[in-house]
Amino acid sequence: MTDQHKTPEELEAEIALQREQLAGTVDALAARLDVKSQAQQKVAALKDSATTDDGRPRNEVLAAAGSLVAMAVVLLLWRRRGDR
Repeated sequence: MTDQHKTPEELEAEIALQREQLAGTVDALAARLDVKSQAQQKVAALKDSATTDDGRPRNEVLAAAGSLVAMAVVLLLWRRRGDR
């Protein structure tokens, strides 16, 4: 049916559908621009992947943190030794 032969009810239904689609598009764009919310979601995802179900850190995370601390200590000692 062409636009010239549509009933007012059909036109109103078409306009309502277009409004819903536009509202969905605006919501999606707003979500992409909400940096704070995206950052909070990333932090939550990282926290979930780094902790067990009861909230304790995973062994892998503890091992990685321990390795980083050990490397920092070795680096500091190496630099101090080189300054002498």
